[in-house]
Amino acid sequence: MNIAIYGAGSIGTILGAYITKGGLNVDLISRNTSHIKALKTNGARIIGTVEMTVPVNAFLPEEVSKKYDIIFLLTKIVDNLSTVRTCVSHLADDGIICTMQNGLPEMDVAEVIGESRSFGCAIAWGATMVDNGICELTSEPDSITFSLGSFSKNVDINRLNTIKSILETMGRVEVKKNFIGARWSKLLINCSFSGMSAVLGCTFGEAAKNKESRLCIQKIIKECIDVSRLAGIKIEPVQGKDICKLLDYNNKLKQFISFQIIPIAIKKHRLLKASMLQDLEKGRITEVDGINGIICKYGSKFNFPTPYNNMIVKIVHEIEQGKAKPSFENLDRFNDLT
Repeated sequence: MNIAIYGAGSIGTILGAYITKGGLNVDLISRNTSHIKALKTNGARIIGTVEMTVPVNAFLPEEVSKKYDIIFLLTKIVDNLSTVRTCVSHLADDGIICTMQNGLPEMDVAEVIGESRSFGCAIAWGATMVDNGICELTSEPDSITFSLGSFSKNVDINRLNTIKSILETMGRVEVKKNFIGARWSKLLINCSFSGMSAVLGCTFGEAAKNKESRLCIQKIIKECIDVSRLAGIKIEPVQGKDICKLLDYNNKLKQFISFQIIPIAIKKHRLLKASMLQDLEKGRITEVDGINGIICKYGSKFNFPTPYNNMIVKIVHEIEQGKAKPSFENLDRFNDLT
């Protein structure tokens, strides 16, 4: 079985190292020439909450000659349809794609290759690229989980189990019947913690510790939950924890409890720095329109206000354009929101 990770950045490199260490044949593919060169020369060095160096197969896209049975897609979701079409050129005739991207990327994959060959996976851990060939796992090892599923009504169980067995070389895999709900769980986390991390220029833990930014996180979470209800989507638990039960509120007491729980809920991922922030630091365009922007679109669809998610999108675009910088000073922009 030929396996590829297309878009081997920080998360893809770490996942590839674990899969390789687990005895499976996987190729890591990236357009980052310096990163691929380092992987070829020194292997994948993983630091942070784990320490290991694993020799891996690494290639630039133009170096790939084989066709893959399974491609794990980990590129940014910017211009995603074009990316998926490029990815398909490396796919076997009956091959499948499992997208592990942010947002709701399964629709793009299905548009190109059909729902029956499209699978999705929400990742509940984080990583940072420290240098070429060196990636930091920023989540605790016991919090590494994957939520796996498909939007198709006729899911191929054998294929699903094959993907599950591959990912189990790294962590616990939960197959979700309500996969759209699992996607929204990850979306909620990305919107709130990643959104504030990008705007403030800090880690998840630092955003949760500051009471002003924690209030913003709480408001973003509330908007995500309220919009999901209007859309008829049931948000799935994350790592056994019911997000809605813990963090939703409809009175002052529950709001107070929710506020106190936020730093505890993110404790095992407190060192994580949002991929959006990493992009901003490198002068790249972010995925904010496919993350917080999705909540804004759903809010507009149901005529429901999403001022906190709107502000995240606005500030991140200003940072992309050089009109602002990631800073805790950006908290002032949220003061007058209701």
